[in-house]
Amino acid sequence: MKAPGLYGYTLAYLLFLYAPIALLPIFAFNDSVVIAFPLSGFTTSWFSAMWEDSSMWQALRNSMIVSGSTAILATVLGLFAARASTRHAFPGKAGIMGLIMLPLVLPEMIVAMSLLVALLAAGLDLSLWTVILGHVLICTPFAVAILTSAFQSLDRSLEEAALDLGETPVSTFRLVILPLVAPGIVASLLICFTVSLDEFIVAYFLAGTEPLLSVYIYGQFRFPSNVPAVMALGTVLVAVSVLLLAAAEYFRRRGIARTGGSAGGGFV
Repeated sequence: MKAPGLYGYTLAYLLFLYAPIALLPIFAFNDSVVIAFPLSGFTTSWFSAMWEDSSMWQALRNSMIVSGSTAILATVLGLFAARASTRHAFPGKAGIMGLIMLPLVLPEMIVAMSLLVALLAAGLDLSLWTVILGHVLICTPFAVAILTSAFQSLDRSLEEAALDLGETPVSTFRLVILPLVAPGIVASLLICFTVSLDEFIVAYFLAGTEPLLSVYIYGQFRFPSNVPAVMALGTVLVAVSVLLLAAAEYFRRRGIARTGGSAGGGFV
């Protein structure tokens, strides 16, 4: 049964959600510093200006360090948490898992301010490592959600067969379980990397004097002449984010298919 009203609502929702993103490449190639219609002409000079900005490259290098470290640490923590929650029963399990997933629903402003107060009270200097700490807190629930799905769809009989054939629990985990959930691990790494790269509030509070890409972009909007170059950078980041998310979804579905489960509705 068709529902024209529902289709119209869906189309309007998608247009409202993605139309602003579609404007990024339009103004990134527009030959004017004024972000407005009508367009002045086609140019690639803003991409050249972005490429020659040494401050942007420094911020990008720092963001790569933070995002890469965050992705690895959050995925490792998520791996342990997902394994424990899907294979073991222990006192307070529901409460512990709820606390792990809590950053998903807490306002990031509250998380950032709380971390800032705690770090300063502990006498720690703000640096890239404090940002990594904050981003791991934010990204670990994403890793847990992805890896829990991978472990839940895993056939337990494969693990039991390996144990019956003389493998130890450690070797079974390494030789049987990890290869089967490897696509989920890759998906977790990609999602955590993307979330960390795009995250602004925690980075703004905890970065100190170290420039990060999200904070750099925010600062550039104070100078109208730099906005088109930021649009060019945003176009590149959107393309990279879409590719990473598509790759993560591919590996997630591949992992679930390998274990005989259903792909479901994706990350959202």
